[in-house]
Amino acid sequence: MGRVTKRYHCPVELAVDVVGGTWRPVILSHLKEGVHRYGELRRRMPGITEKMLAQRLRELTSAGLVERVERSAKPAHVEYHLTDEGRSLAPVLQALYDWGVSRAERTGTPIDAP
Repeated sequence: MGRVTKRYHCPVELAVDVVGGTWRPVILSHLKEGVHRYGELRRRMPGITEKMLAQRLRELTSAGLVERVERSAKPAHVEYHLTDEGRSLAPVLQALYDWGVSRAERTGTPIDAP
């Protein structure tokens, strides 16, 4: 049986479906800076549970935006980085970051950067 393709009525709907949600854009933003191990991502996002981080990383990997690489170094570890498709989001992520900084300044909202 063939795969059913979801139909969208607006390009923004597709974009939000892929990168939207509470934690996906934050994970992508951190990975935009470079390769990170799971523990590094966890420390940078103290509000996320381990279960949620693992789930979101699986979703982003499944969507083709993030690659998971197992390293056999001692000790063995897993690294995550953006794929080419994920890196194509860099301007969008930067725009969200810049808007967030401006919004925080305008509203006096504190941002506790890691």
